[in-house]
Amino acid sequence: MLRYVLRRFLTAIPTLFVIVTISFFLMRVAPGGPFNQEKGLNPVIKANLERVFHLDQPLWKQYLLYLNNLIHGDFGPSYNLPDFTVAELFADGLPISIQLGGSALVLALLLGGILGIIAALYQNKPADYAVIATATAGSTIPTFVIAPLFQLFFALTLKWFPVGGWGDGAFINKVGPVLTLMLPQLAIVARLMRGSMIESLRSHHIRTARALGLSDYSVVIKHALRGALLPIISYAGPAAAALLTGSIIVETIFAIPGVGRYFVEAALNRDYTLVMGTVVVIAIFTIVFNLIVDILYAVVDPRVRYD
Repeated sequence: MLRYVLRRFLTAIPTLFVIVTISFFLMRVAPGGPFNQEKGLNPVIKANLERVFHLDQPLWKQYLLYLNNLIHGDFGPSYNLPDFTVAELFADGLPISIQLGGSALVLALLLGGILGIIAALYQNKPADYAVIATATAGSTIPTFVIAPLFQLFFALTLKWFPVGGWGDGAFINKVGPVLTLMLPQLAIVARLMRGSMIESLRSHHIRTARALGLSDYSVVIKHALRGALLPIISYAGPAAAALLTGSIIVETIFAIPGVGRYFVEAALNRDYTLVMGTVVVIAIFTIVFNLIVDILYAVVDPRVRYD
């Protein structure tokens, strides 16, 4: 297993290199630049800014300079937020996004898993229909609809929660964003768990376990659940990478100072370093969580070996 993990880390380096390279040149190919404004910037000031940020140099040299800085852990300054570096922006926003995304993911996996198991055990019964209806609604209603409805009903009408804001990380301020992020994930997890649990319960080794007189708890939890978890684990890896790096819609509606808001703003403003920083962070999260998924495969299913 250790050799496999080391090998995956080594292969992650060229993967990250390819992602950075493609993203770097795609950003430069797109029309416009970080200092192009509607009213137009004084040519002298624009030339000085481009010289300070090395944008007046050949593209290949800009690329080599960026790679050199990236290897040393320097994401560079933000072009449109000159008082901050990209690392400082992430240091402030990423922990907030991780708190919200991590809480939403854990709740979605727990509640969605439980609902999926219940639906599978009571297939084609009212409990199953209720779970399917809830999962369908949760997966089809977008977050930009769920968030305003939550604010309208629970914040403005019932006044149980604040409309928005971070509030120094107070629990009451996290409820709305976490629930909004959780509902679509819960719906997907519930449907995946239902389908995989039904398939697992119909497998031959489960019939053998029932024939041997094992209790329902032992059959479902100790035997059927292990096989049913594999699709959930596969989905949890990319979902974790997406949730933990922030949601532009949820963070904007609830006025949360996470990193999700930087994604679209940086792309629209051609803030090259901030865009590249978000690409690198998302790529690292995706690579790491996919590795964790592969390791969990071997833990859950003893048939999986990476020797």
